[in-house]
Amino acid sequence: MSTSRRPSPEPGIKLSIGALSRATGVPVETLRTWEARYGFPVPERKPSGHRVYSLSSIPRLRRIAEALSRGHRAGNVVAATDEALADLLNATASPAPDARVVAIETAGSQTDILKAVEAFDAGTLTRTLFQDWARLGPLDFLGTRVAPAIRDVGDAWKAGRIEIRHEHFFSEKVGDFLRSLRLPFEERATGPLVVCSSLPGEAHSLGLQMAALVLAIAGCRILFVGTEVPVAQLAALAKDLNTRTVAISVSRASQGAAMTNQISSLRRSLPRRVGLIVGGDGAPQSRPGIEVIQSLAALDTWGRRLATAA
Repeated sequence: MSTSRRPSPEPGIKLSIGALSRATGVPVETLRTWEARYGFPVPERKPSGHRVYSLSSIPRLRRIAEALSRGHRAGNVVAATDEALADLLNATASPAPDARVVAIETAGSQTDILKAVEAFDAGTLTRTLFQDWARLGPLDFLGTRVAPAIRDVGDAWKAGRIEIRHEHFFSEKVGDFLRSLRLPFEERATGPLVVCSSLPGEAHSLGLQMAALVLAIAGCRILFVGTEVPVAQLAALAKDLNTRTVAISVSRASQGAAMTNQISSLRRSLPRRVGLIVGGDGAPQSRPGIEVIQSLAALDTWGRRLATAA
């Protein structure tokens, strides 16, 4: 089997080999052996000379560990291409896990996240998210970890169990984490440009961050311009950059006639060639020229279709 091309350095979170070992369950000495013998994982050097490893190494290492647990030899899987590794795993797929076990694991993770927020424990929050990302994969991670955590924190704030400072801490830390996940995919993306934003009155950014991550993984180039950007500014940006699509996020808190009118105004202000997609719990119904995407899975399908058609 051919070996994977050595990747260029990636921005975002960097891990020591010990952290990499804890996140993947692969012993440190085994990681060092694989690095020397097969060229993976690929380290980067800090100015101090210490080796660090990219966050994007984790999903592949988890797949390698899974393949080894199914009886494959290290020489056949560590140096394999991603496609060959996927073929090996598909050929020896295990039965789906018991739904009760999944539910227990999900509940435990959500409890850990809320406790970390209550204690302003950034280390535990990041570590929990990181481990879930490595184990679940993008769509399951966002759908079964991040989205429920957003709801849990919001509910806890409304019920008075936590304060606004806790909610802000959570939003900033999770936002930073999602950005760090997206950046390596952005570096490699070659698909059409998608501008991701929200309109005035929509200050929540985590749904937008989740959507941007899904689109970047699908191969779309992302321009993330943040929340509450006026209609005229978004329309001018789309024209100036020859954008293929503008993606807008609408939460339940900002839904209503005023937001719907802004979305319609944006559609009228955009050139016909520029698509407009809207997502989130508060998204209005689809109408001519405006495509409403109701789930992350549907967004992933849409993004991959856009990227491959370019």
